[in-house]
Amino acid sequence: MAASTTLSSRRRWDSGIAPILQPLVRAYLFGYAYAIGPRLLTLLLQHAARYRRRNKQTTTTHEPQTKTQQIQSDESFLAALRRIFLAPLDKQSFPTFCAALIGGTTILELPLRSLFERHAGSTPAILRRRLSRWVASFIAAWMSLRLLQSKQTPSFTEVTPSEPGQDEEPQTVEYAGRTLDLTLFAFTRALDVVVGELWHRRRTRRVAAGKWTALERAVSRFADPAVFALSSGLVMWTWFYHPPRLPRAYNKWISSAAAVDSRLIEALRRCRQRTLLYGRDTGQADLLGGMCADYGWPAAWGDPARSVPFPCEMVHMGCGPSCEWHALSRFARSFRWAMTSYLPLSLLLALRSGGGRTRNPKTTRQAALLTTLRRITLSASRSSAFLAAFITLFYYGVCLARTRIGPHILSKTTAARQTIDGGLCVGAGCVLCGWSILLENAGRRKDMALFVAPRALATLFPRRYALEKQWRETVVFAVSTAVVMTCFREKPGRVRGMMGGVLGSVFRE
Repeated sequence: MAASTTLSSRRRWDSGIAPILQPLVRAYLFGYAYAIGPRLLTLLLQHAARYRRRNKQTTTTHEPQTKTQQIQSDESFLAALRRIFLAPLDKQSFPTFCAALIGGTTILELPLRSLFERHAGSTPAILRRRLSRWVASFIAAWMSLRLLQSKQTPSFTEVTPSEPGQDEEPQTVEYAGRTLDLTLFAFTRALDVVVGELWHRRRTRRVAAGKWTALERAVSRFADPAVFALSSGLVMWTWFYHPPRLPRAYNKWISSAAAVDSRLIEALRRCRQRTLLYGRDTGQADLLGGMCADYGWPAAWGDPARSVPFPCEMVHMGCGPSCEWHALSRFARSFRWAMTSYLPLSLLLALRSGGGRTRNPKTTRQAALLTTLRRITLSASRSSAFLAAFITLFYYGVCLARTRIGPHILSKTTAARQTIDGGLCVGAGCVLCGWSILLENAGRRKDMALFVAPRALATLFPRRYALEKQWRETVVFAVSTAVVMTCFREKPGRVRGMMGGVLGSVFRE
């Protein structure tokens, strides 16, 4: 009785809306929350940080902020807050896209099913139902993506000035690609649905025939970690050598997590570009020479003409010559850094879901709270250990290639050292780092593999491309979305991870 009362109260807010329009409204609200959530959290954190700095400055200098300064600060905060809440209300925004996609899918399905019943009466009913759902989703996906693509943004628009002495007006050139991440997200989800369904059918047949092998069990178990390892390795390689191919926010977050001196990254990039050559004076000594001065190392370490290669201690950035000690130190520092993010986030999610409540009268509220805090801490620690291991394995992979294993396989000649620092050491780190996902539980592995895969694919495509080729992206998105939507309506469990949960909350009856 209590469970049914809770469920009914949770659905009460949209009970007055026509059932066919309820998915549309839910989708719009989800899109709106998704659009403002991260920006709102960032603004609040920035405002809190400024408030703490202001109080600290007042305490230190004993000079309180003037009333005019306080008013200006409050007005800027309120203006930013107003922009965050009003920007998603635009007709070409993400919430409108979500509403058009979900609403179009549900509204178009009924007339399309009637049409197929009139003109394909001999076709089995289940095929007519699936076909009507697929076509409805395809049309809705096409139109909703076109809605997003129609919005002009400065980063995808260039104004070509007229040549001197000509009276022609400047030409505006528009580029496509602003929805590429969304398209690749839909494509990877559709691929996951199709491959998962085919593998499930194979497994069912093989198990029934008693032919399910240990190799096939291993493939089922390690498929998600392998996808994550391959995808994250590609992202890290791109971050190291082709950072403009990554979104700015993604690039900034990886740089913050890596906590590495940019001069060291630039030195390895120049090794790959062969502008920094070992054993030759190519004018690159100043780059790492500045690091040597800052860290108190011999100046010769930073000169590629004299130091072949530069010592691995420079990669450790002050942790000493031992690669293993650097790995342990890096893990500890990264774990502390990750906990500052994961622990508050886990507490916030627990409060949102009502953590700490208990239905068992024999369990005191204090005991339930302690159990919840223990679970939250364990979850945050596990996720922090994963991220710390990811960072550690990347750095230790670099050390393995440069010092521990690489020189013993390729030799210690100048040419071999150039090859190692010209990409092999970074490649070793990229190969190793993603396997830290094995520290996470199976559910998180699945979600994280599906999260990173589209971002890895995006590194293989230009961020901007010619507008006349945009129809290809639209077709890929529409077909992929139609596959995911149709599969979810027929087999909800086949759409894995958070996407399955989101669609379940949107389409619930």
